[in-house]
Amino acid sequence: MQARTYHATVTLPGTVDKIVHTPGLPDKAQITVEKADHLYQEIRIENVMHTDQGETVALKPGAEVDVTIAAPEESVIVQEADKD
Repeated sequence: MQARTYHATVTLPGTVDKIVHTPGLPDKAQITVEKADHLYQEIRIENVMHTDQGETVALKPGAEVDVTIAAPEESVIVQEADKD
């Protein structure tokens, strides 16, 4: 698998609010993303992660996390600086 190169990223702090259990489906971690618009602060992801050593782990309620948005060069527009 080829590694992607990203042109722009932003990382926002978040907190795992709860783990959602649904019979027959993988558990989901509900994360509140700080600095996001009020109505869009909560995201849910499968609660499965892997360490650098390949160990499978899961998030626990109350965990502090970083949520990173990364965009490749072809997905961004360079904005002009504000002129006063």
